[in-house]
Amino acid sequence: MAPTPEPAKHVPWPVHAARQLKFVIPGALATYYIGVLEEYWRTLVGINGPLARTGALTAGGLGLTTVALLLYVISLYYTAAEPDFRSWRDSSPLRRVITTMTGSIVLGWLVAVGTLGQWSSLGYVKSVVGVTGVYALTMGLLGLIPVPKTKRKA
Repeated sequence: MAPTPEPAKHVPWPVHAARQLKFVIPGALATYYIGVLEEYWRTLVGINGPLARTGALTAGGLGLTTVALLLYVISLYYTAAEPDFRSWRDSSPLRRVITTMTGSIVLGWLVAVGTLGQWSSLGYVKSVVGVTGVYALTMGLLGLIPVPKTKRKA
């Protein structure tokens, strides 16, 4: 007989927000001190060359896709269709969204690091740290969006 999982405890929003700070603060510090947004902007406007601009546009598009898909998943909590993330592979919409979102996160990060590492003054090591900081900051801020408490299905 399989053990029944414990119901998830509801975490008050201030406690949850404090936990999200472990992503927001390091992400913001890395983004600011490395200057990744300034270098990204320089690359996006074409100062670092046309191929670099294409890479920056691609990375930005994939980043926006990731944010849009995360907001879509969050919006499912506000509709009648409560998502069941334990069996997301069995849910057609969640299967497509989570697979696409995972691909956009990984590919967007790789393109951003490759573009900034090759064509900006950051180099690859600072690009890895800086882009990871931007992603941590973004995910941390998106994690602050409150979602309604859902009832667990047994």
